Amino acid sequence: MASRPKVTQQKRARERARQERQQEKLRRRDEAKARRANASSPAGGEDPDIAGIVPGPQPRPWDDELQDEDETETESAAR
Repeated sequence: MASRPKVTQQKRARERARQERQQEKLRRRDEAKARRANASSPAGGEDPDIAGIVPGPQPRPWDDELQDEDETETESAAR
């Protein structure tokens, strides 16, 4: 019968450890939610990653280079 209380104490210790882990998880989840909430609303009100971007088609960055080359080739051929 001496082993029986030992098993009960071990079971209680496991249960206590499980509850502590659950509390730690809840605390970490709450902290993560708070961080996400603070990060999603920047102080300036506008996301710096998309600041200045206009909805709709964007100009192609390589079109300018092609137009400059075409003008240079046209000038060279005209001479």
